[in-house]
Amino acid sequence: MTKPRAQTCSLCTQSEGSEAVFEGQLYRCQSCGFSWTAHPERVVQDDLFDAGYYNQYFARANQWRYEAGRRLRWLLSATRPRSIVEAGSAGGFFLEQARRAGIQVEGVEPSEVCVRFAREESGLPVRQGTFETSLPESPVDAVCAFHVLEHVEDPHAFLSAARRALVPGGWLALEVPNIASRSAARQGSSWHALQPAFHRWHFSPQSLLRLVKDHGFNTRHNDTVSARYYMRPSHWIRPRGLLTLLDDCAVSGYPRIVTRQHGDYLRLLAQLPESQALS
Repeated sequence: MTKPRAQTCSLCTQSEGSEAVFEGQLYRCQSCGFSWTAHPERVVQDDLFDAGYYNQYFARANQWRYEAGRRLRWLLSATRPRSIVEAGSAGGFFLEQARRAGIQVEGVEPSEVCVRFAREESGLPVRQGTFETSLPESPVDAVCAFHVLEHVEDPHAFLSAARRALVPGGWLALEVPNIASRSAARQGSSWHALQPAFHRWHFSPQSLLRLVKDHGFNTRHNDTVSARYYMRPSHWIRPRGLLTLLDDCAVSGYPRIVTRQHGDYLRLLAQLPESQALS
């Protein structure tokens, strides 16, 4: 059994009682369960934003549009924002869907090639940079960040920036990999979302709830979804679709797509109090 190491937790600030997990690739706080990469000096985010990383990304535009549509319906099930900013907007596929729904949109994206694609292919207002240093000029109704929070340098700085970007009563929509998923438990160090070269932080339902609460947000909805949630209908009529279902059941132990705790991805919708001043 791995001996606990003294590592300060960024979430609860406890400096004792962390343990090495996933064969030493992560540390996990034994107090609050938050996990982070054991070797932050090896995180190479620049590789994530260069043109080479996106060689296959744009070829799968139809898949990303399908995922964007599902995420938009999820957001609209709770609120009808007039304006949104998406942090880490990539090729702009979510913004594209939101604009079609009549929402005023803007995005912030570190990758130059993605910014250029979003502007030239869809005419979207996307700025190059990081969300924390490139906030919208005027507060918006919703801040959206899908598979972004695990990459940021400091999740507290990101949540503080989200507060500043929102109107009182504004909404925060997050999606991240779920380290408490049954897939992670079964696959261990082979878990597809581990990616220690790119993912600094790993969230469970409890640690993500604590993070947003610590920054003054009230959680309105949270759940987890299987990776199958984002498979297009055309996939299911193929033999490979059935094999995917069987594989997923073998890994996770259940066929349900939306669950409270153990799906592949965490989703959270939270809201600032109406009376809360911006800070």
